[in-house]
Amino acid sequence: MNRIETITSQCDDADLARLLRAAGRAALTGGSIIRELYGKPHNIEMKGAINLVTEADLASETGIVASLNEDLPGIAIMAEESAGDSPSRPEGRSWIIDPLDGTTNFAHGFPFFAVSIALVEDAVPLVGVVYCPMQDELFCACRGRGAWLNSDRISVTATRFPVEALVATGFPYDIHARLDTVLRQLRSVLPKVRDIRRAGAAAIDLAYVASGRLDGFWEMDLKPWDTAAGWLLVEEAGGRVSDFAGNPYSAFRPEILASNSVLHEQLIDMLT
Repeated sequence: MNRIETITSQCDDADLARLLRAAGRAALTGGSIIRELYGKPHNIEMKGAINLVTEADLASETGIVASLNEDLPGIAIMAEESAGDSPSRPEGRSWIIDPLDGTTNFAHGFPFFAVSIALVEDAVPLVGVVYCPMQDELFCACRGRGAWLNSDRISVTATRFPVEALVATGFPYDIHARLDTVLRQLRSVLPKVRDIRRAGAAAIDLAYVASGRLDGFWEMDLKPWDTAAGWLLVEEAGGRVSDFAGNPYSAFRPEILASNSVLHEQLIDMLT
């Protein structure tokens, strides 16, 4: 039995299992395309001063959308390379897709990037998948049913004290406009934790919180496709997700804080 079937066999809701199977197959499809293009010369275009898009983003999105439409036609799709800069909050069911989270890493040959796919209903994720093609790691979650890495259940850490915590962050594309805020947060958090990582792919950072590799993660100015799947992963692994002030999270909010729950209030205090 392959890992997607192993995971879906543990989901006792037939509808969620069907959605997860389609998301998992599409994520593997996109990841296979990215892996094939990795290490080859890239066609790089600029969406902003430091925001890139490559042929792999476009090819992965095309493959993912085709896979989802083949398995479950008729569901609306919001995908990064075709959704525009200001996506509206969807109603009903919709796929939210990042075909290549970590494009800058991919373009520079830094093998830390992922496909992220979520099925949301009225903007609340029911299914989330993050696939890291270079590590061949498939993170999956179903609402109310738990989270998995490949075929194994995952959970957040039990770390209680910031000094024992490894946390991660990311920087916004408009860093020049946000530099004071970013540096203020780093000055507040860095002396209080064990260390900070910044690897450039929010979907993976969230998957790593869910799987216990990180204790927490925060970032501002992300898009829905960056966080929709990872948000569900963290919550289904026992963690907590909010904005910087502790308010309930939405993928259409401009900021995210995710943690193992135990550290959450302390991280809120550091960020605010």
